[in-house]
Amino acid sequence: MGRIVKMAALATLGVHHGHTSIGSTIEHLVESTTTFFSQLAGLSWGPLLIGLVCYGLYLLLRSRALWGALQTAYPDDRVRWREVWGAYMVGYAINNVLPLGGGNIAQLFLTRVAVPSGSYPTVAAALSTGVLFDWFMGALVMCYAFTQGVFPKPPDFSKLPAFDISFLASNMRLTLLALTVLGLVLLVLFALLSAKVRAFWERVRQGFAILRDWRLYRRRMASWQLASWIARFASYWALLDAFHIGGSARNALLVIGVQVVASVFPFTPGGAGVQQALLLTIFANNPDVAAFSVGQQIATSVLSSALGFAALVAIFRFRSFREVLERGRAHRRAEAATASEHLDPHLTMS
Repeated sequence: MGRIVKMAALATLGVHHGHTSIGSTIEHLVESTTTFFSQLAGLSWGPLLIGLVCYGLYLLLRSRALWGALQTAYPDDRVRWREVWGAYMVGYAINNVLPLGGGNIAQLFLTRVAVPSGSYPTVAAALSTGVLFDWFMGALVMCYAFTQGVFPKPPDFSKLPAFDISFLASNMRLTLLALTVLGLVLLVLFALLSAKVRAFWERVRQGFAILRDWRLYRRRMASWQLASWIARFASYWALLDAFHIGGSARNALLVIGVQVVASVFPFTPGGAGVQQALLLTIFANNPDVAAFSVGQQIATSVLSSALGFAALVAIFRFRSFREVLERGRAHRRAEAATASEHLDPHLTMS
C-alpha cells in the first residue's frame, strides 16, 4: 500500500521513468517554493526558531572540529577559532548559492589567510580530515534509512524527479567511466607532484597530523563532530515539527539520510533538486511535504547566508562574496608562483 501511495505521488508530479529534465526539476522546485510561501502563515514558529538555533549550533561545533585539526597541524602558531568559524561560514553560505563547491575555494583562502605561516596544501589537508567521521556517521544513517522501507534504493534513483541524480543513475556506465577517468587523472597528477615537489607531500602530511594522534583526534575533533551531529539531528526534529511533518527520531534520520545523498550531487546549490525529490518520495503521504522540502532549505540557507555575510564583513573586512572569490584565486596563484621560484632544483629534475 505504501509503495502505491509513493508511485501515485510521483505520477502527480509528472515524473516519467527516464524522462526527468532540467526544466522539470526547476518546475518542481518553483512549485514547492510557491507552496511554501502560501503556507508560511501556518508554520509553527516556536519549533522553527528552535530548529534554526540548533542548526547554528551545528555549524559552530563543526567549525570547532576544523579548528582542532588546524591547531594540531600548526602547534607553534595560535590559530584563532573565530577566523576558522568565519571562513567556514563564508564557504557554507556560498555553497548554498553557487553549485559545484565554489564556497570551498573561499573557505580555503580565508582559512589560509588566518594562519600566517600556513600553506594551501597543509590547510586543505587539515580541513579534509573531518570527512572521515562524517563518512562513518553518514554510513550509519544510510544503513538505517534503507531499512525503513520508504527510502529509494540506488537503482530507483533514476526515477526521481531531479535531473542530476536521475541522469547519473540512468547512465551508470558513463558515470563509472567518468569517475574512473577522474581517478586516473588525479593519480597521475599526484605521481607527478610526488616526483617533482617532495615538499608538497610534506605539507600534506603536516595537515593530517591530528589523524596520527588518537588522543588529540578524539578530544579536538571527533567529540566536537559527534556533538555537531547531535545538534543537526535536534535541528531537523524541530524543523519537521515546524512544517507539520511530525518530529521524530525516524523522520529526522531520514532527512539527514536525504542530505547525505544530496551531498554527492553538488550540481545545484545545496543539492536542492535531489533533496526535494527524495523528500517528496519519502514523505509522499504527507500534504505538507512540498512546503517542507523547500522551506527547510530556505530557512537554513537564510540563516547560514546571514552568518556568512556577517563573518565576511566583521572578521575579514570584505564587502561581497564575489570579492573574496576573486581575491582567493589571486592569492593562490601568487603563492604557487612564489613556491615554484623557491623549489630545490634537484627535486624538480625529471
